[in-house]
Amino acid sequence: MATATLPPLDPLFRASAKRTRAVFEACPDDSMVDDEKSVRIRLASKIHDEYRDAKELPPALLAQQGPVGPARPRDPARKMITAGPSDASTALIISQIDKTPTYQPSTFTSSTRLSQALTLHKTTRTIKPTYHPPWKLVRVISGHLGWVRAVAVEPGNKWFATGAGDRVIKIWDLASGELKLSLTGHISTVRGLAVSPRHPYLFSCGEDKMVRCWDLEANKIIRHYHGHLSGVYALSLHPTLDILVTAGRDASARVWDMRTKAQIHVLSGHTGTVADVQCQDSEPQVITGSMDSTVRLWDLAAGKARVTLTHHKKSVRALAIHPTEYSFASGSAGGNNIKKWKCPEGAFVCNFSGHNAIVNTMSVNAESVMFSGADNGSLMFWDYNTGTSFQSLEDVPQPGSLEAEAGVFCSTFDMTGTRLITGGADKTIKIYAEQAQ
Repeated sequence: MATATLPPLDPLFRASAKRTRAVFEACPDDSMVDDEKSVRIRLASKIHDEYRDAKELPPALLAQQGPVGPARPRDPARKMITAGPSDASTALIISQIDKTPTYQPSTFTSSTRLSQALTLHKTTRTIKPTYHPPWKLVRVISGHLGWVRAVAVEPGNKWFATGAGDRVIKIWDLASGELKLSLTGHISTVRGLAVSPRHPYLFSCGEDKMVRCWDLEANKIIRHYHGHLSGVYALSLHPTLDILVTAGRDASARVWDMRTKAQIHVLSGHTGTVADVQCQDSEPQVITGSMDSTVRLWDLAAGKARVTLTHHKKSVRALAIHPTEYSFASGSAGGNNIKKWKCPEGAFVCNFSGHNAIVNTMSVNAESVMFSGADNGSLMFWDYNTGTSFQSLEDVPQPGSLEAEAGVFCSTFDMTGTRLITGGADKTIKIYAEQAQ
């Protein structure tokens, strides 16, 4: 009578142990600590199982390679990755690939010189931010009957203008905060303001599709710029040319001759509302940010887009050009929502991480302090050079307002860069000042 042969017990023991470990691993406690020896054995077994077929080449490939000889030493003329800047514009990773295949298990257990060099490279690129004094709320001005959507400071730094949902443009004394003048003429929310540094003109735009030029000597409208098909959300004056650029909900930016009211260009290409536009006297002379999540840099002479930046994931609502540095920043919603770009090609520089909200407005002063204000009332001050936040505040709605009316819609620094003016959903204008050291 033949006796049945029992299966080998070793595989069963292994399967049982593996299953037991999986059961108890789901609810670990302090007593379940892997000892170093078992970890080392488990890792060696895993490496053996996964790489045993790759230790040696197949016979056909081995015949092509020729006889296996000792590994040659690294050529001293070849360089490893070095930390810090090099003479070349980009660092090159130079590696020597030996034709002789060698298997080195030690690479799995010890850190290589490559990883050490990369770690050193990361640490040496850390830039220390410049110290900036903190900012403090010093004045709250009430007077508008709607959301304050636009603010502009005149070049002499004596007064500033605000526009709001009550369709009125108000002129305020910057030193005392007193109301000096109210200008009526728009029939819908005023969304953009700009004061000309070379003419006694104030330019305004609004959701009534109108762009208007106000003579500040007579305090009346002297020009209308007709052409937008929908609400106009932003406008900007060229620093050296008699040119006005406006942008709005018709997904276009329009370039106007300030004096003749002629429409020079229609900058088309965006597929969503153009929320902000900025001008500068060097290329690119016009920059637009749109709800289609793109930023476009325009060739003003040709009226065409030079570059389209598609890094943002959500609608771009704010732009800020640095007054002395050849760069600008853009803001949108979500994480890493503020980005810095280098002109003229629009090369990406860095992210400003930390303002996790819908950024509506941004401003930069000559001391490289950047401000960002968001829909939820959060305010952040940044070191523009490094993208480091050095102060965060919360906008406090005025008494009688809803908690949801803490949003910040517009901002600007005064000509000295030591005072910041913001307008928000609680219908007030707030002035922040840099604290003396």
